Amino acid sequence: MMRLALSICAAAALVVAQGTDWNKPFPPHHVIGNVYFVGTEALGSYLITTPQGNILVNSDFETTVPFLKQNIEKLGFKFSDTKILLGSHAHGDHMEGDAMVKELTGAKVMAMEQDVPALRKMKPKGKEHPIDRVLHDGDEVKLGGTTMVAHLTAGHTAGCTTWTLKTTEGGKSYDVVILGSIGWNPGYVLVNNKDYPSIADDYRKSFATLRKMHVDVFLAAHGSFYNLDEKYPKLGKDGENPFIDPAGFQAHIDLKEKQFLDEYNRQKALADQKK
Repeated sequence: MMRLALSICAAAALVVAQGTDWNKPFPPHHVIGNVYFVGTEALGSYLITTPQGNILVNSDFETTVPFLKQNIEKLGFKFSDTKILLGSHAHGDHMEGDAMVKELTGAKVMAMEQDVPALRKMKPKGKEHPIDRVLHDGDEVKLGGTTMVAHLTAGHTAGCTTWTLKTTEGGKSYDVVILGSIGWNPGYVLVNNKDYPSIADDYRKSFATLRKMHVDVFLAAHGSFYNLDEKYPKLGKDGENPFIDPAGFQAHIDLKEKQFLDEYNRQKALADQKK
């Protein structure tokens, strides 16, 4: 317990020193069925519980791992029962902590094929990035009666992954989506990208893929994508689950597609002027 407390203090000091409090605490909570939120205010991490152990989605930064452990234990689960570790995409704020989680739990780390090269370069403190299973679009990850499906929704990264699963609550079945990311970051080159020539086409394919999904529960790699700060206070009130939000999912896709098209057209116009 003392070691965990010291780790959390060190992690907090580091992120504050960097100027971004990625590890600002957020209450861990039950989302629906066997799905739980165990992340921070800024980072979406999820525990999927089963009788044969648990699945963790997103290790986040290595400095975040002690917070994830603490949140999982606050919910009454054992961090050591984490059997499988999945990720949203090969950025440090989602998968840098993979090696540490594996060290602490022995979990099998699985990642989408197209993100493997980027993950291999992700070596916090010189640690090799573990990958026990390479995934492909449509692959299933099964544990204890739960099946998670990996959907390639590339663009944000070449192997950006959106996870879906079915869960039950109150005798009803719900389709849960954990969106990887479908937005573009400042500095992304969407036109004539020599390092990622198919980036624009990948975004377009991903928007089409996401629009075909049947979604009841909308979750994502960042809580802000699904308005976590607004929904959480409503949890348990009026008998409604605020995370059941298919309209919110479609609205997010609409927004991100418009932002993508606006930026693509801007970059395309600039490229055409240079011809």
